[in-house]
Amino acid sequence: MKNQSILKVTSFFFVGLSAFCFLMVSAMAFINPQSVMDLVQVQLSNTDAASSIRGIYGGAGLSIVIMLIYLSRKDIREALGFLVLLWGFYALSRGITQMAEGPLGPFGKQWILIEALFCGIAGLLLMMHYRKFHFA
Repeated sequence: MKNQSILKVTSFFFVGLSAFCFLMVSAMAFINPQSVMDLVQVQLSNTDAASSIRGIYGGAGLSIVIMLIYLSRKDIREALGFLVLLWGFYALSRGITQMAEGPLGPFGKQWILIEALFCGIAGLLLMMHYRKFHFA
């Protein structure tokens, strides 16, 4: 029983950490879209560009946060499954970029590792829930 509560707490913490990451980027995008693009050294040169960053990183990011909260309250396994897909496709997208356009810069290299790691953590936690994994 204690093992299940450790797994549940760990899962909620991980989903919360992921939601917090998306919330921070979303807040940055709503407040100052250029600050998001400064991370990858891209200048937003018009209001349509700023609007797009607010929409994608701000609006869509906030939608992801709300979905993670909803799913974690409904069934933590669904939230973890969603994170496997989300983090996994982020990493896959960077991998495709690396193959199509060439080596990633420092930002891309850092984030492909983080995204792959987070995908793996979400997958491991999800597997543990379904296999009723027992510690030691």
